[in-house]
Amino acid sequence: MDIKKFIEKEPVLEDVKNLKPTLWINPNKKYGDAVWEGIDFGMEEIEDADKRLRRFAPLLKKYFEDTREYDGVIESPLKKISNLEKVLKEENFMGDLYLKMDSHLAVAGSIKARGGIYEVLYHAEKLALENNLITENDDYSVLASDENRKFFSKYTIQVGSTGNLGLSIGITSATLGFNVIVHMSNDAKQWKKDLLRSKGATVKEYEGDFTAAVEQGRAESDKDPNSYFVDDENSMTLFMGYAVAALRLQKQLEDKKIVVDKDHPLFVYIPCGVGGSPGGVTFGLKKIFGDSLHVFFIEPTHAPAMLIGMATGLNSKISVKDFGIDGKTEADGLAVGRPSGFVGGVMKTILDGIFTISDDKLFDYMRLLNDNEGVQIEPSSCAAFEGVIKLNEYESSKEYLKKNNLSDKMKNSTHIAWATGGKLVPKEIMEKYLKTYL
Repeated sequence: MDIKKFIEKEPVLEDVKNLKPTLWINPNKKYGDAVWEGIDFGMEEIEDADKRLRRFAPLLKKYFEDTREYDGVIESPLKKISNLEKVLKEENFMGDLYLKMDSHLAVAGSIKARGGIYEVLYHAEKLALENNLITENDDYSVLASDENRKFFSKYTIQVGSTGNLGLSIGITSATLGFNVIVHMSNDAKQWKKDLLRSKGATVKEYEGDFTAAVEQGRAESDKDPNSYFVDDENSMTLFMGYAVAALRLQKQLEDKKIVVDKDHPLFVYIPCGVGGSPGGVTFGLKKIFGDSLHVFFIEPTHAPAMLIGMATGLNSKISVKDFGIDGKTEADGLAVGRPSGFVGGVMKTILDGIFTISDDKLFDYMRLLNDNEGVQIEPSSCAAFEGVIKLNEYESSKEYLKKNNLSDKMKNSTHIAWATGGKLVPKEIMEKYLKTYL
């Protein structure tokens, strides 16, 4: 593939090709109602997903002790990180800084607990309703009976994953009684494979990357009429499970009396792999906060799949390898060579931009958060801080702020670094991460 024409059109792709940390500003972003042109789903689907999750709360509370704090609803704290904010303000940060701790979500310890668990529950409910095991008005904890678990054991759930989605699907499916197979790429960490096997999931390993694991998983699932494949690249169900986060964050902001409007902008920074979880969250947030919201994804310099897909307009029809990039990164959850075409299409008019980050900075930010706040999250999760720190450094971002009339409003801004994973990382591995210098 001749990429020169893409670089001529989007010069930032030269930095991307050369593995230089950079920022791409989305030239196709729209405002007001124009954002939603061509998108035929919205708040109704998000609210439907929220209701389904609440129907399952009694069952989750029964199975998973760590869901009881929120009465069976899987949700994470929004934490003010004042010490780190103070450190960053000595540089050039302006506004209030928060950490959205999806790194500590119940059951799976990552943002994948949102979409992944939701899709398993969506499938379980569909089977249970079709076979008269429950009605929507029942207490769903009845699904934990031996008879109902035996019913679920006739069915298999499969997924391709670099790690965290596999954990959420594997743990939840096995707990409900399903057979579950997780197809994992060679980027996946060994401890994640070991944990899945300990929970009763079958793990199949592949030499190829994430895309190869997905293709193998999909092909194997298609052969079995009783198998259901969770498609991280194209699943609307997963997408809506992630989007529910927006309803929860809206309430958390209200509870903290944080105003979001044109004079009090909200900036959100989310690490991005194939795009499903950051895309779903962004979609939900945009529905609620409109033009007062500004979202940036962050990807590794060695796996800038979504940036390349969106900047070229080819989405899933182009890979990082077409740019001569190897896709190898310490950020295992972000080690994706080809982005979701579905998400790239939806984000075209919504997303503000994408930062890229070098692997060494992941560990630097990890130490920065640990030293100042005593919070530990996994390396890929720390990518979010690249956006927080670099928003006022790149000429392209300064121009973005100026163009959007934000420069004089930054002192009134709220910034949320979305921590996407970390709770389940074994202590000895977390300690090793904190001592890693690249």
